[in-house]
Amino acid sequence: MTAVLCVVFLILTFLWTLTRADTDVSCVYMENCILPCSIQGSSDVVIHWVQTEGNVPVHAYYDDQDQLAFQALHIRNRTSLFKDQILRGNISLQLTGVKVQDQGRYKCYSDGQEKHVVVKVYAPVNKVDIHQVENSITCSSEGIYPEPELTWSTNPPIKITFNTTTRVQQTKQQLYNISSSLILSDPGTDVVYSCTISTRRNKRRTALFRPISIIEFDTESSVDCADSDASFSNLVWRFNHSEIILTQKGTDVPDTVSKQWRQHVKSVSESGSLTLQHLTSDQEGTYSCELHNAEETFQRETLLIFVKIKRTEGRVLYNSLCCTSSSLFVLCISRKNNVTNQVKKVTLKCDPKISFLFQQLQKMLESL
Repeated sequence: MTAVLCVVFLILTFLWTLTRADTDVSCVYMENCILPCSIQGSSDVVIHWVQTEGNVPVHAYYDDQDQLAFQALHIRNRTSLFKDQILRGNISLQLTGVKVQDQGRYKCYSDGQEKHVVVKVYAPVNKVDIHQVENSITCSSEGIYPEPELTWSTNPPIKITFNTTTRVQQTKQQLYNISSSLILSDPGTDVVYSCTISTRRNKRRTALFRPISIIEFDTESSVDCADSDASFSNLVWRFNHSEIILTQKGTDVPDTVSKQWRQHVKSVSESGSLTLQHLTSDQEGTYSCELHNAEETFQRETLLIFVKIKRTEGRVLYNSLCCTSSSLFVLCISRKNNVTNQVKKVTLKCDPKISFLFQQLQKMLESL
């Protein structure tokens, strides 16, 4: 008999603990959120919602109407009940335009019954921006909660210690802005730099790849975006970072080409690569491809440099004049009967990419 009473006592204790346990609710910043609470129905209902820390009045209801005279200022005009369901015992509270200061422990009570809800607010990492200026890559994101973490990586991996400076600021809305700059000791053209910003709720990664492509004037050229097996939903192509070339939202949705680029865009591949035509010096510059999905952004910036090829009898003469960030080089290569007769290089304040440009020009020469 004693054993049976012990078992009954344990079961009742468990059920009492279960009914008294807090309910955890995750709310997204500036969205609506429901704090669940239910009681046994009554014809004469008096409802109170309070934040337990400081016993702050949140919402009150009696005499068949809301009673909000003592409602806290930070939550005023942002609460409501489901009045058509109150008599059925549903006294859940809806919060609109959730703010960071809304998080905490809440208590709902009515007719001697009470329950507790713990609200956790988060603002997800929605967008990560990345850009490069000379030998510095900057990665940043804004409006995040809780405080995020930022990490750098490369593909292929580089066995060096990154020289980075990371700054985190908290706004008046208690959200976090984060920014990190990576100094490149050897700004190569065959490395993908990735930045990941994460919280305990979600993370987003963005990658930057900056190859250089040299093409001949007035020829057709394909500018790569990503590997063919990449899985992304949205695509944006830009010229010199600001001018939109085309956009595509969804793999089954046709791309939209801006009016000024219709004569130059021939096609877009399934992987996002852009085929250009009828090119002139006005189209020389940086082509940025952005691919997005739910967790990742891939950004590839290709610097297109045009060369003029002057063909004479028995000779091919290459003249290239390139100006990038006060760097200047002149390359003259003469070939006669498939034999290089003379190579002359003049370099003034050379950019680190100059050697790569020479290699590309030599490849063009060998392909003729």
